[in-house]
Amino acid sequence: MRKLKLGLPKGSLQEATIKVFERAGFKIYVSGRSYFPSINDPQIEPVLLRAQEMSRYVEELALDCGITGADWIMENGSRVVSLADLVYAKQSSVKVRWVLAVPEKSSIHSVKDLQGKRIATELVNVTKSYLKKNRVQADVEFSWGATEAKVADGLVDAVVELTETGSSLRAHKLRVIGEVCESTTQFIANKKAAQDPWKKAKMDQVALLLKGAITANNMVGLKMNVRKNDLDKILDLLTSLKNPTISHLSDQNWLAIETVIEEGIVRTLIPGLKKAGAQGIIEYPLNKVIY
Repeated sequence: MRKLKLGLPKGSLQEATIKVFERAGFKIYVSGRSYFPSINDPQIEPVLLRAQEMSRYVEELALDCGITGADWIMENGSRVVSLADLVYAKQSSVKVRWVLAVPEKSSIHSVKDLQGKRIATELVNVTKSYLKKNRVQADVEFSWGATEAKVADGLVDAVVELTETGSSLRAHKLRVIGEVCESTTQFIANKKAAQDPWKKAKMDQVALLLKGAITANNMVGLKMNVRKNDLDKILDLLTSLKNPTISHLSDQNWLAIETVIEEGIVRTLIPGLKKAGAQGIIEYPLNKVIY
């Protein structure tokens, strides 16, 4: 039996990745410290690796495909094929950012002020490219961790650190003075695997289900019954992927409506639907939404 060698990120992305795969229909079981989890698909052979290393192993053909961040693809300079852009956050527009930060009381106010200074980061190569683009020469050193604490303690002049909300930076009394790059989670493959018909079909299947699961994470289904006379008022309130499904009930004066909407608006929408005449309103979670 042919198998697809799939790299899964070990560390901060691991739990979120396994949850997304589960919603997509793939049960992944990680045993203790093993780097070889099991999965309920005999055609997939998963391996756990650090996201920072993933693109190198995919590019070098040790893996057919893998999940990693766009930031680490840039950092490694890897030539890989992107199969899907996977954003795990509830709000599908959210991306993580690598930002340039300094202490709140620092006299440094822009990247230009870092000439001859020292910067700590895990994202060394991308940071060097950013400085070069801004015509700044500075010492960029690799940080093994606790990066924010280094600048707070005065060990370095600035840091390039990953952030979503900026709360951790504020907690360390740091001020953002520039954005180095944005990143999202990527499903990638090597060029050889992408040209193999069987592997490409299998990877496309996985990508489709993952994207459907992620889209569904921010959506819910709604069902309700309405009188025909109230239909226009109800439709004015509803927003959906396409037009809602409308079907007749046994009582010809009543209709059944089913639609898919963003979860964030449900708490304000349902009272409005009830007031407009909807009855028997049912909200239900979704596993996958496939466009």
